[in-house]
Amino acid sequence: MATPHTDPLSLEVIELIGAVVARYYEEYDRAAAEHSLTGAQARVLRLLSMEPMPMRRIAQKLKCEPSNVTGIVDRLEARGLVERRPDPADRRVKLAAPTEKGRATATLLRNSLDFAREPLAELSEEERRVLRDLLRRMLGGEME
Repeated sequence: MATPHTDPLSLEVIELIGAVVARYYEEYDRAAAEHSLTGAQARVLRLLSMEPMPMRRIAQKLKCEPSNVTGIVDRLEARGLVERRPDPADRRVKLAAPTEKGRATATLLRNSLDFAREPLAELSEEERRVLRDLLRRMLGGEME
């Protein structure tokens, strides 16, 4: 009997998820380049547009080293897209936060990502809800 790791259906699902992820990153990198950003810079800007956060938390969310995040935030700050400010809850901690220009750029980036929007439009609201719930379940609350 095939295990979930080797049965044909699971293998096909894994391949399809991989294809979706690859297309997402290709489009994200293309959209980022239109704003003279790297894909990593665009992803940091997107995260910060949801809420200001310390470097360590950005690194955790992006699954990379805090030192890499510091360099990315430095470059975004030099372009006027991000600023560092004290955390109101702990003045010793610095939060990275988008500037007005950074928020506007993040919105332009998000609005230019058509690849997922168009296929999702072909699904009913209920199908999109089921897909969302299944993805959340697969991630085990990681995205909350």
